[in-house]
Amino acid sequence: MTFDDLLPLMPLLIVTATSVLTMLMIGIRRSYLTTGTITIAGLLAATIVAALMMDWTNQQITPLLIIDQYSLLFTVVVCSAAMFIAILSFPYFFELDDHREEFYLLLSIATIGAIVMVSSNHFVSAILGLETLSMSLYGMVAYPLHSKHSAKYPLEASVKYLVLSAAASGFILFGMALVYAQTGTLSFASLVELPGAENSLGENYSVIALLMITAGMAFKLSLAPFHMWTPDVYEGSPMPATTYLATIGKAAMFVVLLRFIEITEALSFESIVTVLTLIATASILAGNLLALLQDNLKRILAYSSIAHMGYLLIAIIASHYATGTIGIEAVTFYLIAYVIMSLGAFGVASVISCSEKEFDAVSDYRGLFWRNPWLSCIFIAMLLSLAGIPLTVGFIGKFYIFLSGVESGLWMLLAVLVLGSGIGLYYYLRIVYRMLMPERETMAYRIGGVESVSSYGVLAILLILLLLFGVYPAPIMSIVATASSFI
Repeated sequence: MTFDDLLPLMPLLIVTATSVLTMLMIGIRRSYLTTGTITIAGLLAATIVAALMMDWTNQQITPLLIIDQYSLLFTVVVCSAAMFIAILSFPYFFELDDHREEFYLLLSIATIGAIVMVSSNHFVSAILGLETLSMSLYGMVAYPLHSKHSAKYPLEASVKYLVLSAAASGFILFGMALVYAQTGTLSFASLVELPGAENSLGENYSVIALLMITAGMAFKLSLAPFHMWTPDVYEGSPMPATTYLATIGKAAMFVVLLRFIEITEALSFESIVTVLTLIATASILAGNLLALLQDNLKRILAYSSIAHMGYLLIAIIASHYATGTIGIEAVTFYLIAYVIMSLGAFGVASVISCSEKEFDAVSDYRGLFWRNPWLSCIFIAMLLSLAGIPLTVGFIGKFYIFLSGVESGLWMLLAVLVLGSGIGLYYYLRIVYRMLMPERETMAYRIGGVESVSSYGVLAILLILLLLFGVYPAPIMSIVATASSFI
């Protein structure tokens, strides 16, 4: 590897150096403020460097990593989202009665895994990135375990996530073995025109391999019927870990799934299209219908995420039938929109909560508008965007997916999307209605001091992005269209 190979890896190297520096800082002298500052500064530097590199970098670094506009776009998304989560974590863990600094170390290591994942076009790098991300998330989910006043049940959530995540990784590895038997390489390669096709194992083995890998990735993305772990893990995790799992964890995995399906030409097999159609339909209907039964905000957003992953699958299926890159553009734009919306929604809940007491019941938000209009307005905007209301980034994202479906003639899936969006509107508005109700009693929300100022700044930035991309999406659409041409 030469210096020319190292230069495109600068964002990854910066985050890695940040992790090492954070580890050394914890070993030399524990300081929550210093550790948090180092992590946030490192992630900010990686975001800026990745953004500056987008216009001129398109290079395969060894067989494992591809650094192009698409991977750099999601490196920017991953690093900026991780930076926002780090800022939101600071007031949340401020009064934790245990060591607090290691959370930032776990967060930066998880971000290394996410950057590797979005830059992968090889099974080895995809698995390395996935396991780096997952191993760190196990620790983040269980982080307040030794606290005497832990808000929820972090150990239970972590063990559930560990066991099911390990099972999902097993499915992916078995599928990889079958793909290797077919192609003789662990790089993502077409399974349609196989080299030495007369000696290949046959089409049925290709389909089985694709199904196993898709099932494993569906576990990670909590797509139905592999979604059962999601609400329990979301509810039991501390709020910053839930936010990371819901945003960066999902986005990085979906980029791997998109590259895998596009490069292997998996959708050339009708059986794969049928399976993905059934998974998308089940995810949209199950996610939205089960969310109607919930009274816990985290569980509502968990089932909501299942539905949103189903919407994204529609665009992936459309990418095979539509002309041009409209399907890939729809996936890319909606992933960015989903990260913004989820960060904002979980961010509001994180700001009023702390490690000792989380306000995650819908009833906890009754009268929030009259007590804190600023926070409630941000929360309402995020919820309306998740529902796909116009003038928000969520509406543009759903319109993009609908457009790709129309161009591909996926009428049944579009009908399911409209039905699911209609159902989703009810449970989002139920939370909005609670916030606008008159308060009966004053809830003991955490009163943030100076440590919460930056969190309010993050929420303001997210609100601006939500409205800007919803009202004037042309600049981000141009970036998305250019990056999507590299898939």
